[in-house]
Amino acid sequence: MAEHVDPTAHAEKATISAYPVGLRLAGRRVVVLGGGQVAQRRLPALMAAGADVTLISPSATPSVDVMAETGEITWIKRRYEDGDLADAWYVLVATTDPATNAAASAEAERNRIWCVRSDDAEAATAWTPATGRGDGVTVAVLTGHDPRRSAAVRDAIVEGLRDGSIAAPQHRARTPFVALVGGGPGDPDLITVRGRRLLAEADVVIADRLGPRDLLDELPPHVEVIDAAKIPYGRFMAQEAINNALIEHAKAGKSVVRLKGGDPFVFGRGMEEAQALAAEGIACTVVPGISSSISVPGAAGIPVTHRGVAHEFTVVSGHVAPDDPRSLVDWASLAKLTGTLVILMGVDKIGKIAEALVAHGKAPDTPLALVQEGTTAAQRRVDATLATVAETVRTREVRPPAVIVIGDVVTEGPNKPMA
Repeated sequence: MAEHVDPTAHAEKATISAYPVGLRLAGRRVVVLGGGQVAQRRLPALMAAGADVTLISPSATPSVDVMAETGEITWIKRRYEDGDLADAWYVLVATTDPATNAAASAEAERNRIWCVRSDDAEAATAWTPATGRGDGVTVAVLTGHDPRRSAAVRDAIVEGLRDGSIAAPQHRARTPFVALVGGGPGDPDLITVRGRRLLAEADVVIADRLGPRDLLDELPPHVEVIDAAKIPYGRFMAQEAINNALIEHAKAGKSVVRLKGGDPFVFGRGMEEAQALAAEGIACTVVPGISSSISVPGAAGIPVTHRGVAHEFTVVSGHVAPDDPRSLVDWASLAKLTGTLVILMGVDKIGKIAEALVAHGKAPDTPLALVQEGTTAAQRRVDATLATVAETVRTREVRPPAVIVIGDVVTEGPNKPMA
C-alpha cells in the first residue's frame, strides 16, 4: 500500500513563522557588529529601547560616528573577536565579511544569545520585524522572506492609526482633551497627521467655515459636529459664545477638537480660546496647521520668496481698511518694503489697501494675484496690479476666501496668470 504524502507538509514547514515577542532591553547589553548602513538604521531603535549598546567595527558611517561621539553608544574600533558577545542579551551581526558573521553567529548560538544576521536570515536565531509606531501603538510585521511586503503592511497600519482611518477603540479609560487644531488651507489632505488623529478621537468637533469640511464626513456617527458660525450668541459676542461652548463640553468630560482653517494662531483667534480655557483651569493642546499665507500662493505657483527677487515676506490681516481707526497695520512702512506682501481676509478692502500702498510710495504697476479657494477643487487665480485690482475684483467677481499676494514674485511662478 502506497504511503500517503501530504503535499502541503513541505510548504507548511517552509513557512513556519517566528514566535513574536517584544524584547525589553533597557539597561541590558546589546552588541552590534559592523558600523555600516544596517547599523545606522537599527541603532536608533535600540537606543530608544534603552539598551546599553556596544558597537564593534573598525569603521562606521558618519551618522554612527556621531552616535559614538555623543555617548549614545560605545564604539570599539576593531574587528570582531571571539568572546566579544559575553554577557550580551541580543546581537545584531551586520559586517560585510561572511566568515566574521558566521563566527559571531556561532558564538551567539553557543551562549544562547538571540542573534539577528543581516546577511543570512536562515542562519539567524531572531528576525527583525518591520516596525513603526502610531497612536501609542507599536506595530511589528514579519512576512518571512519578503521584507518589502512587511514594510508595506507596517506603513499601511501605522498610517491608518495616525490619520484615523483605522479606528481601534481604547478599552481602558482615556483622559478627555481639548485640542485647537489647524486644519490647513482647505484640502483635507493638508491637515497634519496629529490633527487628523485627534479628530478621529473626538467626541465633539467645533468647526469653522474655512476648515477642511470634507474631513467632517469621515467622523463616526456619535461625534457631535458644531458649526461655529451657527452657535447661538445671545448676549455674547461670537467669540465668547465659541469659548463658552469649548468650556461647556470640556467640563462635561468630552474630548473636544476646535477645528480651524490654516493655523490656530495665524489670525485664527486661537490664543483667545486658549486663554479662556486656561481661565477655567482647562488645559488644551495646540496643533499647528499649514498656514494659507504660504500654502495657497504655493498651490497657485507663486513662491512667497525667491532668490534675487524677494528675501522677505510679510503677512497682514486686511479685515479692516487702512483708514479704519481699529487698524494696527503700519501701511506706510509696508509700502517701503521690497519683499512680498501677503494679505489675508482683505478681498472686500483691497481697493483701499491698494490706494494706501500707492499713496505711501508703492508703484501702481506692482503685480498682484488673488487666489480664491486655494488648494481646493474650486481654486481660482486672478492677476492684477495695485492700480487695477479694485476694478478686477469687481468685474471678475472675486469672493472670499482669497489670499492676496503683492510683489514681483507673482510673475516668477511657473503658472501663467488667468486671462
